[in-house]
Amino acid sequence: MISIAPYASTDRLVIFDADGTTIDAFGAIDLTFARHGMEIGDLESFQKRRRLFKYLGGIRDFPMNLRKQFGAQSRKKLLATLTEVYREEACLYPGIAELFTTLMGTPGVRIGLVTRNITNDAEETLKRLFARHDVDLDALDFVTRIPVKESKAGHFRRMREHFDINPARTYVCGDEHHDYAAAIACGVQPFIVSYGFEDHDRLVDKFGIPSDIISRDPLQLSARVRHALLATVSG
Repeated sequence: MISIAPYASTDRLVIFDADGTTIDAFGAIDLTFARHGMEIGDLESFQKRRRLFKYLGGIRDFPMNLRKQFGAQSRKKLLATLTEVYREEACLYPGIAELFTTLMGTPGVRIGLVTRNITNDAEETLKRLFARHDVDLDALDFVTRIPVKESKAGHFRRMREHFDINPARTYVCGDEHHDYAAAIACGVQPFIVSYGFEDHDRLVDKFGIPSDIISRDPLQLSARVRHALLATVSG
């Protein structure tokens, strides 16, 4: 009979995606575009576009947006504005700051943040954004920037293994089907939201994600995370 050693830690681990799950990325992008004379359309339309076309707007705005984003200098100026907007004006979704504060103060719960944020010096950008909401990212167990073309699954697995935590006690919160797939691939529990980069119908109908685990607003996500992690910590 094979004996399997238990995991060294009895902690719980929750990994949050940044843009679209904790941060209102669409609001920041919309404001950035407006300052460069572009329109990205409404959130519903944005969510339905394929990734390649998300930032080019709808049919009416596509030609102008394409012209304004073409060329190194134009992209550099757009990125500089986006960085400034994130640092000084972008917001966390309602209830997220309070959720982080509660989790960070709860014994036996580890919390991390992963991001593909493309702003200049993304780590500093996120620190300043979260600090405006009284959340110190340095107090998290980790903050990891993942290259755009790299799968998140490996990072989820490495963080869990680093703390030697049971996959059944590890949770991932994300807003895209890739987040769900990455969580399933490394055996951890997914929380998916439909208020970020992909809407509820697309997540369910196109990618087969169970509606039961999809939160339609950030307060619902917060309630579900609190129930999963905090209701049993003191029990």
